[in-house]
Amino acid sequence: MRQDNCVFCKIIAGEIPSHTLHEDEQFKVILDVGPATKGHALILPKHHYANLYELPENMAADAMRLAKKMMTTMTDKLKCDGFNLVQNNGEVAGQTVFHFHMHLIPRYKNDGEILKYIAGEPDQEELAQIKKTITE
Repeated sequence: MRQDNCVFCKIIAGEIPSHTLHEDEQFKVILDVGPATKGHALILPKHHYANLYELPENMAADAMRLAKKMMTTMTDKLKCDGFNLVQNNGEVAGQTVFHFHMHLIPRYKNDGEILKYIAGEPDQEELAQIKKTITE
């Protein structure tokens, strides 16, 4: 499955060059051309799925296993101090390329990168209502 106007499908097909760190039957891992930090990479499934909602469950599990393997290797080789795994779904969530991908972002002390959300302050009643909405 491929989408002709998808930049990641073109990278996977070899139409656009990339720096590949890992490749297997299901995934290709490449260095991001607009990295947040040194070593920032992307896990791309070889078949086109717009987001995590479309990705089959077994591939989602395999993507997480691959992320763990890659971040372990990258931490050892790059000597980074921590790691962010980022996966966005939908434009409002920050997704800009609509082909499922997971960011592997090595973190270094004082790297200046900020990946942060502003914590809300819901009261217990609001939390209870949200729980009810989700679980019923």
